[in-house]
Amino acid sequence: MCESLSVNLKLLCSHYRSVAEVCRKIRINRGQFNKYLCGKSVPTPFNLKRICDFFGVDEFELALPAEKFSALLCMKSSNCHSTEKATPSRIMHDHLRQESSPELKTHVGYYYEYYNAMTDPGSILCSLVHVREDGEDIVYERNERLQIAGEEAGFEQYRYLGVAYYLRDRLFFIDYESLTSNEISQTILIPSFKSCITRLNGLKMGVSAADHRAPSCSRVVWEYLGQEINRVEAYRRVRLYKPDDCTIDDDLRSRLAQAHVVDGLFVIAQ
Repeated sequence: MCESLSVNLKLLCSHYRSVAEVCRKIRINRGQFNKYLCGKSVPTPFNLKRICDFFGVDEFELALPAEKFSALLCMKSSNCHSTEKATPSRIMHDHLRQESSPELKTHVGYYYEYYNAMTDPGSILCSLVHVREDGEDIVYERNERLQIAGEEAGFEQYRYLGVAYYLRDRLFFIDYESLTSNEISQTILIPSFKSCITRLNGLKMGVSAADHRAPSCSRVVWEYLGQEINRVEAYRRVRLYKPDDCTIDDDLRSRLAQAHVVDGLFVIAQ
């Protein structure tokens, strides 16, 4: 075992920057560990277990002939990488990306998003959305601001990051609140089949940021702003509005009011 152990330990240590680093992490005396590497002695059962636990191998594997041990490490490494690539979330994302229509790219750009505020019922929230390409993916960022009651010009900031898909003539947007990581929301839009995008209708589901954190669903409207905008100027409009505010025009007000319950389903008309 002494000779095989020595060769196999050297192979394991070669995956680290130095033997000293390995000794520090295992908490074994460097001089004693060098004796294992030189084949002058074998570890006590206690130290052998610590070494095996650190490198992720079994005790009997360390005693294998060098060629078999090397092949075993390659197999373990290959299985590890395959597992990483085949996680359920990665499988789902890759599948949806492949199924997603190339027409999704025609909806890249900036939008104002309007929906009935979940935190402040009776108000309409306007947020700024940026849909963009990121390699093979279409991702987006959504920024919200909520006025703080009793504070002059005070706002709470929210930033959502997400990924978009285009499946069977519907746009799907799934995101999470990146500053607090306490919410996931989904938006489904009816895409524009015209050459010029103006406003897109859909539904939005999320959770109220208020203490009761009630799951809610609202009619949502996205207003296309263009591929390039003045972000600072556009962001000034991001806030809560009363329905009768002059910023909310009649067409927008009408679109947000069209949702209704049919046979227990919260739906919208085309």
